[in-house]
Amino acid sequence: MEQQPTVTPAGADETVETIFRIESPRIIAGVTRVVRDVGIAEELAQDALVAALEQWPRDGVPDNPGAWLMATAKHRAIDLVRRRERYARKLEEIGRDLETTTVPFEEPSDPDDIDDDLLRLVFTACHPVLSAQARIALTLRLLGGLTTPEIARAFLAPEATIAQRIVRAKRTLATKGVPFEVPYGPDRESRLGSVLEVIYLVFNEGYAATAGDDLLRPALCEEALRLARVLAELMPKEPEVHGLVALLELQESRAAARTGPSGEPVLLRDQNRRRWNRLLIHRGFAALARANAVTTGAPGPYALQAAIAASHAQAYTYEDTDWRQIATLYGLLAARSPSPVVELNRAVAVSMADGPGPALAIVDTLAAEPALRDYHLLPSVRGDLLARLGRTREARAEFERAAGLARNERERKLLEARAKECR
Repeated sequence: MEQQPTVTPAGADETVETIFRIESPRIIAGVTRVVRDVGIAEELAQDALVAALEQWPRDGVPDNPGAWLMATAKHRAIDLVRRRERYARKLEEIGRDLETTTVPFEEPSDPDDIDDDLLRLVFTACHPVLSAQARIALTLRLLGGLTTPEIARAFLAPEATIAQRIVRAKRTLATKGVPFEVPYGPDRESRLGSVLEVIYLVFNEGYAATAGDDLLRPALCEEALRLARVLAELMPKEPEVHGLVALLELQESRAAARTGPSGEPVLLRDQNRRRWNRLLIHRGFAALARANAVTTGAPGPYALQAAIAASHAQAYTYEDTDWRQIATLYGLLAARSPSPVVELNRAVAVSMADGPGPALAIVDTLAAEPALRDYHLLPSVRGDLLARLGRTREARAEFERAAGLARNERERKLLEARAKECR
């Protein structure tokens, strides 16, 4: 196979890890379909990463890195068969299968079934034998390729707690013999809420990375949006599926305008709206219309968030935004799905509709919320409100506190700059 130019040793590890982070969900999903154990599949993927770190700096990056990693993971499975005698009978069979160039795929057990390994992985990780929190943490780890600290940040939970959840979840799936499948009928419906939340959190991590040097991780956004679209085709009568698709389409439409030439964040009020993707906006409006068409009661949380995003998309300028409508929608969202983060977002909308004073009163009630103790956007929003009220010294302290809490380098620099403006 023709190789790409050899990467320099200084950049080799970063190149390998970047490719692996993009490809690892597919590798884990593909190998899980064979070994039927997400824990073993993740180990095999990690083995493939180690092999790439050893070989690519020397031999060059393959033309198809994902296929190379997948093939290596399958070969590592054969080594695992030989090392683990207690799984001898089962793993010898797996080893023989992995020695072939192709893996036979099972026929769908139901005409509603879908042949998508990544979606199978999501539904498997969202099995009812796991707690809701364990389902989300495990799927973010396997599907999103997020590290334990990143998941902990998304959950606003201690790293040790998240690590324990992931280990226990993989062990439970293995001991319970959970099948690797997209269920159908009542089983599919019972897992849908967790699946939607997982896709939403994966998108959020790509839309505003909790850590690292880059604000955006486009691959995560693309994968989450792809899965949401597939799920909408699979479950066309579920309004919240369409609501999630609408939300992600509309959020993703702003991606090109959210960063400047050097990757620095651009706030919503400063974005060039001509760079917003009109095709994605059109798709978002269409998905929201489908959600409304099949809704029989009050709109769900994703449809409400999509309606908020649609309000932003309808405004030609920041000043044209109907903030009162957005504040009302956040009020409905807070009643439908109470959350301190939702309340913080409502405060921002209230500040634009009624001024910073009433909004500051809302934000101050959130100061004692344990879930927001280390959430950098709380002092960031409070700093903005104080600055607009002319209380610059207090605003500077809040922005400095927010910068100290931010794990993302781009966000940290933005908050430090805002603190300096308050001098």
